[in-house]
Amino acid sequence: MFTRRDFLTVAAATAILTGTRDGLGRRAAAQSLGQDELLAFEPLGQVTLLHLTDIHAQLMPIYFREPSVNLGVGESAGLPPHVTGTDFLKRYDIAGESAAAYALTDQDFVALARQYGRVGGIDRLATLVKAIRAERPGNTLLLDGGDTWQGSYTSLATQGGDMVKAMNALGVDAMTAHWEFTYGEDRVRELIEEVAFPFLAGNVVDTTWEEAVFDSTAFFERGGVRIAVIGQAFPYTPIANPRYKVPNWSFGIREEEVAASVEAARAAGAELVVLLSHNGFDVDRKMAGRVPGIDVLLTGHTHDALPRVETVGRTLLVASGSHGKFLSRLDLDVRDGRVADYRYRLIPVLSDAIAPDPEMAALVEEIRAPHADTLSRVLGTTDSLLYRRGNFNGTFDDLICQAMLAERDAEIALSPGFRWGATLLPGQQISLEDVYNMTAITYPETYRTEMTGEFLKTVLEDVADNLFNPDPYYQQGGDMVRVGGLAYRIDVRRPIGERISDMTLLADGSPIDPGRSYVVAGWASVNEGTEGPPIWQVVSDYIARQGTVAVPPNQSIEVVV
Repeated sequence: MFTRRDFLTVAAATAILTGTRDGLGRRAAAQSLGQDELLAFEPLGQVTLLHLTDIHAQLMPIYFREPSVNLGVGESAGLPPHVTGTDFLKRYDIAGESAAAYALTDQDFVALARQYGRVGGIDRLATLVKAIRAERPGNTLLLDGGDTWQGSYTSLATQGGDMVKAMNALGVDAMTAHWEFTYGEDRVRELIEEVAFPFLAGNVVDTTWEEAVFDSTAFFERGGVRIAVIGQAFPYTPIANPRYKVPNWSFGIREEEVAASVEAARAAGAELVVLLSHNGFDVDRKMAGRVPGIDVLLTGHTHDALPRVETVGRTLLVASGSHGKFLSRLDLDVRDGRVADYRYRLIPVLSDAIAPDPEMAALVEEIRAPHADTLSRVLGTTDSLLYRRGNFNGTFDDLICQAMLAERDAEIALSPGFRWGATLLPGQQISLEDVYNMTAITYPETYRTEMTGEFLKTVLEDVADNLFNPDPYYQQGGDMVRVGGLAYRIDVRRPIGERISDMTLLADGSPIDPGRSYVVAGWASVNEGTEGPPIWQVVSDYIARQGTVAVPPNQSIEVVV
């Protein structure tokens, strides 16, 4: 029974975490916020769905700053998740300087990070998951949205093996994937043999036989409800990542196949249909409006964290952030084959407020111990806040570009608009582990080549269309390519070929000449046979030579919206 004491606990927790103004000050929140408050929840119905996604192999607690810019275009303009900063706080009625403001926005980030501490940590997630399962035995389903096996030194060293061990120990019930495929077809198959739960990716097809490579659907029973979970891997994997890693597999949105899977699940008796997706939020919002019969759509890939469920018709759309920073809890009352009621909580994994699970902590120590010397090697110190997220630049990406310009003797640097990577606070030491958290990929070569001004514009236009095409089904995720040594103007409302203008070489302020060749350094080329030193070596050498790094505000990009 839900008692008055339980109600008061929930009310206090809600006031702290959503920032409602009931007299609880910032200091009180920081000092009193604890594990019980984070877990406080009034149960509902027969089913509890737990969702996490885009962990990017972060086993340890980290800092992670949310973006200050997340532009939407077309019908998505101004809609969540394309709301940031003070607009986000106002939309969700969140008080500034609260735990929710720290977790969900970039506002006062450094000060609040020093106050509330790190986020995430797989041992803290284990504590939360075990507590909820103990509260709801036989009712709970834990689902992983992918981008789990990649993004750290230990994941690269073990080719994803560390994260398979960790997620098996966490008790995941099913997963889908994206960056997992960058380990290559053979390694993915090896790891799937070690995974203790279904690997679902119904939109991946063998190019020779035109047959599904992986299962699309897994069935579960929780609280007497028959549940179908349908997995949707990132549809643009062979475009955003190297095709040569998955030469025999074809990807795609495959909307008709998703609809067929939903119909088949219903025909097989599913009372609740869940799409576990790595499409990205805007793609999933469109899909939810076009594919009938999806009750819950758990979205991933674009790293969005929203404190409320978005609804598209009868479909509940859940966005659970990234890097182990959040755990979503969605309780469902299912009646007559549909969701009659629901209750939702996006739980911020505030590491200092949660006791580490001893068993998971021991496993993490076991995974990291062979690499301790490498992980702890200090390269230098940062005077600047170093982060990645943002449509057009991140300060750690600016640092990577600085390193490539200097170490590869280039005029212009290009760095991919990846969304993963932990944040470092001003004054923090930079370790080799921190560099790998931003660069740990299986195609890390830092090339040095020549590109004409005309080709550079084509590159920028191409990437901009991937990000700002008004049709979500043509958006391939990620953020704008980061540039060093180059300035430009972008009008996100224009069509492809007309968004980029006023390109300037920063070294001398001269306009980029379409016919001239420029020396360009970059990394993460999707072309097979790319040569050059690994990007982590380039960045590490640069930081070690600098000792202390500082990244000035990036004023080289003019954005027109």
